Amino acid sequence: MLEIIVLPLLTMVTCKETRAAIIALHKNGFTGKDIVATKIAPKSTIYRFIKNFKERGSILVKKASGRPRKSSKRQDRLLKRIQLRDRSATSAELAQEWQQAGVSASARTVRRRLLEDGLVSRRAAKKPLLSKKNIRDRLIFCRKYSEWTAEDWGKVIFSDEAPFRLFGASGKRLVRRRKGERYHQSCVMPTVKHPDTIHVWGCFSSKGVGSLTILPKNTAMNKEWYQNTLQQQLLPTIQQQFGEEQCIFQHDGAPCHKAKVITKWLGDQNVEILGPWPGNSPDLNPIENLWSILKRRVDKQKPTNSDKLQEVIMKEWVAISQDLAQKLIESMPSRIAEVLKKKGQHCK
Repeated sequence: MLEIIVLPLLTMVTCKETRAAIIALHKNGFTGKDIVATKIAPKSTIYRFIKNFKERGSILVKKASGRPRKSSKRQDRLLKRIQLRDRSATSAELAQEWQQAGVSASARTVRRRLLEDGLVSRRAAKKPLLSKKNIRDRLIFCRKYSEWTAEDWGKVIFSDEAPFRLFGASGKRLVRRRKGERYHQSCVMPTVKHPDTIHVWGCFSSKGVGSLTILPKNTAMNKEWYQNTLQQQLLPTIQQQFGEEQCIFQHDGAPCHKAKVITKWLGDQNVEILGPWPGNSPDLNPIENLWSILKRRVDKQKPTNSDKLQEVIMKEWVAISQDLAQKLIESMPSRIAEVLKKKGQHCK
């Protein structure tokens, strides 16, 4: 009888199936000695399976506890508080401070615990320092224009100045390289001690890019230069993009922008000014995104001298599509909403 039952079971090879077969024989009244005689498994294994079954009433294997954690939940929360108190602290520094609280753990363990709480090490974003006045002004501005739609923002011309430098210093560049290629010519960003820098002024609206002018070398960004720029660049853009339709002009609080002579001149030209614009708020100005896009395109052309750099800047500026310009303008309602949500702090 035993042989009849066991023969089919001998074809079973997995541990789980072997365990089930042994327990099945045990339930059918066979002794441990009888089951050992079948040679279905080693003697010690058979008796261990039967013993475990008798103790737990199940053939399932109890999950091993594994290596005990070096820290309790309370100690994990302490580590989280330490990290949130100083976001720039390294895992090694945190391990030392954690050790003072009675937890002896490696920097690697610290990183794992922080990862469990969603705290991942990332490069800090660079943003202008916001004073209390800046935050207050940002909230005042955003509340004032919180009801504006994308259509309302479509009537605004945004403007700003920006620097461009030779040899890819204007923006970031990532390269893909193999091991040992770090200093390969195609993987290196050339730098010079004193790179030529070109300053430009530009404007754009939902209707596309407007004028772009390059500031001549050794020319100061003062009210005289700015008024001349507005006369020769802004007014033609307004006429070209809006004609007789009323539009609004945006510029930031740079000294040459806030000069009384500039405010009076814009009033004389019947140009309405958006604002007052809050200080240290490039994240509210969509032209900053346009500058980043333009700088990446310029850097890809790899200009080697100032004349070539100016040529590439002008070429890439006029190549910017109206769709891109309109998309940036349409982001204004979400920018306003995000600043309000973050109570005046930086938005993306």
